[in-house]
Amino acid sequence: MSDTAHDLTGPGLPDWRGGWLNRLVARPAFQSWASRFPLTRRRARRDGAALFEIVQGFVQSQVLMAVVELDLLRRLRGGPQTAQGLGRATGIAADRMAVLLQAAAALDLVKRKRRGGYALARKGAALMGVPGLEAMIRHHKAFYADLSDPVALLRGPERTELSEFWPYVFGARGDVDPEAARRYSDLMAQSQLLVAQDTLRAVSFRETKRLMDIGGGTGAFLEAVGTAHAGPELVLFDLPQVTPGATARFEAAGLMDRVTIQPGSFRDDPLPRGADTISLVRVLYDHQDQTVAALLASVFAALPEGGRLVISEPMGGGAKPDRAGDIYFAFYTMAMQTGRTRSAQEIARLCAEAGFTDINCPQPARNYVTRVVTAQKPKLSD
Repeated sequence: MSDTAHDLTGPGLPDWRGGWLNRLVARPAFQSWASRFPLTRRRARRDGAALFEIVQGFVQSQVLMAVVELDLLRRLRGGPQTAQGLGRATGIAADRMAVLLQAAAALDLVKRKRRGGYALARKGAALMGVPGLEAMIRHHKAFYADLSDPVALLRGPERTELSEFWPYVFGARGDVDPEAARRYSDLMAQSQLLVAQDTLRAVSFRETKRLMDIGGGTGAFLEAVGTAHAGPELVLFDLPQVTPGATARFEAAGLMDRVTIQPGSFRDDPLPRGADTISLVRVLYDHQDQTVAALLASVFAALPEGGRLVISEPMGGGAKPDRAGDIYFAFYTMAMQTGRTRSAQEIARLCAEAGFTDINCPQPARNYVTRVVTAQKPKLSD
């Protein structure tokens, strides 16, 4: 191929192999024709419906917010109710409550009854059964405020609502507000249950003798591992403002005789030694590359030869775009102003640069919950 031919498809220039079709599809006259022509109308209408789903997505999320804020799903758990009854119970006019209930029915959260009224639908019941989901939806007020002007967010404002909510990610220690730490711990602990479930599906801790969870908050992940496996000793390492709730959790689970709570900051304090497995559950995407590289180097130094690293968190930015990682979590971490989502391949590269080998990325059970990367510190004999 000549240099001239190569330049025709170079960066910044149109790809003449497919660009003509996009230009044609972008014409209003073509769209009008395609929606009527028998061979193209099905595709055209499907594309139109999919685009409208994107356009109305924010309204759908706000309907969900209203349903959760007004506790409608729990109010319907005891049986069907009318818009008038639910309106009286929540202080909402009956006609407006009917609008909300119709919208919730369109989202399959509730269902209309033949004789009037509304009942709980299966998807609505499932929402109540997902640990931490309602708390996360309520928390989204801060995230939605940051997304009210997405272009401003992309340009990098000085502050965001989420950056105010998550003060711990800046590495603060003594000046962390106890109430902010409590809110963070509660929210993370609730949502951590799903992450723990999927991590345990991807990774076995059956042979682990001592597991240290860095940034483990109130110990939700360690509780899940300790409940699933009777063998490992458990070590929790996190900021002193975050760990007080862990004692109550471990006592309630009957795990205190197997747990060591070690307050500290991985930014400033050396990591405790002695664990043959170290876990980083939803930690890396909170931080910038320099912090992540330093943390992985510290983990490598703390592990013995043959020790294992387990990383579990949502991931994005890979060659195949992912709705959860590349839309939700990518913009969430952007609004946090401290970290970013990374692909499994990028995390694997960072692990390799820290010295790890035998790096694996198991297929996730639910990529919108978490993905896992495992790595091993090589033995000298290897």
